[in-house]
Parts: sequence; C-alpha cells; structure tokens
Amino acid sequence: MKRLTRLTPVAATLMLSMGTLSAAHADESTGKLTYSGFIDMSYLSIDTDGVGSTHDSGIDQVEIDFAYDFGNKLKAFVDVEYQNSEVDVEQAFITYAVSDQFTVKAGRFLSYSGWETEEPTGLFQYSGTGYAKYFYGYYQQGVSGLYNGNGYAFAVSVVNDLAGPESTDSETPGVETMIAIMPTDSITIKGFYSFDKLAGTDEDTKMINLWASYAQGPLTLAAEYNSSEYTSLAAADASGYLVMANYAFDTFGLTVRYHDYEVEDAMGTTWEDMSAITISPSYAVNDNLLMVFEYRKDSDDVSGMDSDSIAVEALVTF
Repeated sequence: MKRLTRLTPVAATLMLSMGTLSAAHADESTGKLTYSGFIDMSYLSIDTDGVGSTHDSGIDQVEIDFAYDFGNKLKAFVDVEYQNSEVDVEQAFITYAVSDQFTVKAGRFLSYSGWETEEPTGLFQYSGTGYAKYFYGYYQQGVSGLYNGNGYAFAVSVVNDLAGPESTDSETPGVETMIAIMPTDSITIKGFYSFDKLAGTDEDTKMINLWASYAQGPLTLAAEYNSSEYTSLAAADASGYLVMANYAFDTFGLTVRYHDYEVEDAMGTTWEDMSAITISPSYAVNDNLLMVFEYRKDSDDVSGMDSDSIAVEALVTF
C-alpha cells in the first residue's frame, strides 16, 4: 500500500532535507490553476534465502496534482496517478478556510496519520517500511477539520472507512483524530487515534500512531511507535516502530532507518514478525532530478527467510 504526500503541515516536515531540492516540487501557475507532479522510475533486485533472486525495473508511478483557487477561501484539489498501466484519481476534494486557523475539507483525501508518506517525493529513502496497512489510515471519503494554532494543531476526520477510498457506506463511519505539538521550529510531535468497525464483524478497529521528529540544518531525526487492533480479519493485534536519521551534505544525502513490527491473530499466534535495516544515499543531480540508492536487509522471524535488496531510483519532480 502506498501513501500520498500530504497537503497539510506534515508535508513541510517530511520533504527531503537537501536545500537544493527545496524548489523541486514547486507549483507552476496559470492564473488560479496550479499544478505539480513527478515521474518515478527504479531498478530493484531482491535476493531471498532459499528462494532466489528477482529483478524488476521500469516506471513505478507518474502523478500530476492540480489545485484551483476559486477565491473567497475556497479551493479544489485533484491528483491523477498512472501506476500499473492504469490511470486513477487518487484524491479529489475541496477545502474552505473558515478562518486563518481553521480549515474544512470534504471529498476523497488521504489520512493525516503516519510518519512515512505515500509518495516518493516525501520519503527520505526508496522504500517504505511495509507496515502502513496495519497502522496508518489510507485514502478516505468524508469530511475533515484542521485547526492550526501557535505551536499546536488539532484535526478530526469523519469518513466512510478509514482505509476505503471507494466506500460510500456511511452507516458506521470511521473517525481519525490528531493532536500535534510544535514547541520549536525544529521539533514536531504528533499523535493519532483512529477507530472504525471492521467490515463483516462486530470487532472495532483501533489504531494508535505516534511520531516525533527533529530537523535542524542538515540533520533530520525521527522516531515512530504504532499499535493496532483488528485492522483485518487476520490481524487481531499489531505493534511496530521505526527510528531514522538523515544527513544532507550539500547535494548528497544519507539516510539510515531501522524498523520492526509484529502481527498476531485472535488466538495470539504470531503470523508476521518483520524487521529491516535500510541504508540509502541520494544525490541531487539538479533541482528536478534526484537519484536515490538503497540497500535493505529484511529479517522474517516467522518463515526464517531473510532477504537483501538493492534499489536505484530516478525521481523527476516538476
């Protein structure tokens, strides 16, 4: 499951920390219409113990994001994506600025939750952890309110389904809440509590996501903790965490990340227990082209089969 770069205060924290990339995702304007986007392509090689190697390359994703400012505090956003030989509308929503601090949006939008973003433009390395489906919300249809104060923020979203972008059934809506504290320009702390009814059961889905980051100059540090219950029929309880560090050397960057998560069924049997260490250098060729290189070692404590992967990514933003 992929996650999309947020059009919220989270985006400022998650953007790549290299100064040369600060203009790489800038909008082009035509009157009140603005657009931005990216082309993402990669080569990936995975060697799994006892299984062998796989090699994949090609276009991972192409996206164009449109925004239109109607004036009078009303804006519309539409994100169009090409992936897996299909074209989809990822997001389509409107926002209304009730005041300078309070904004309401409605339509199809991405969950605020999670340290790691959906799109490659918001990641510090090539790969995501892979645990987002257990701990993060997804694309959602509903209404959300965001209040930005001086050093703090609150958000509440009421949606048809926490992870159902095509769901239209609003009989048992899901709710996502966020509390954010920004005591300084360098420190951000965010907490999310989300709950919903697991489809076809009497069980309640509950997700807790907590993350904190420190960004000062060329250095970015982050840590995240997650806990969930009944995010699927197979997953009764899950927990996971990550720690990450990124340092930018002018046009070069280096990211080191470690993550770990465990998933149990209703009988208490562990059926997924994964951890990985990721080392990812990157190089900004120019303001629009970023090359990302990654070595990742995954450990699977359930199957006992570990894997090593190498990736090379070319990310063009406009």
